[in-house]
Amino acid sequence: MAKQVSPAEAAALISQGWKYLDVRSIPEFEQGHPEGAANVPILHSQAGRMIPNAEFQQVIETNFPKEAKLVVGCKMSGRSAQAVAVLEAAGYNNVAHMRGGFSGERDMYGRVSAPGWAESGLPVATQAAPGASYAELAQKK
Repeated sequence: MAKQVSPAEAAALISQGWKYLDVRSIPEFEQGHPEGAANVPILHSQAGRMIPNAEFQQVIETNFPKEAKLVVGCKMSGRSAQAVAVLEAAGYNNVAHMRGGFSGERDMYGRVSAPGWAESGLPVATQAAPGASYAELAQKK
């Protein structure tokens, strides 16, 4: 089972060569993401709804070998938990789930229960690194 890491722990893993996999939708990713992150949405935003990305696993497997070391994050932790389950079922064993996601987990009163990447003051980018946008990653299938 994937280990849970905080944003600070995720940043430390990335500095050791792990890759950050952002599974949020393309518009969310474009608004801001961890520096150097790759974007493969587990759900696409379409007409105000979120629909499953039927190519999620195929795009992952084409771009990341099974032994890849991946930190997986989303907005608040829900979608990344789903993505981690898909990755583990597909045979990925070096996966870390980042608790808090990009924006932080909130309790039922809207209070931060786990800070996210942005709130932790970690490096944020609005432009995808070369080869890291979903459009580029999906082309490789």
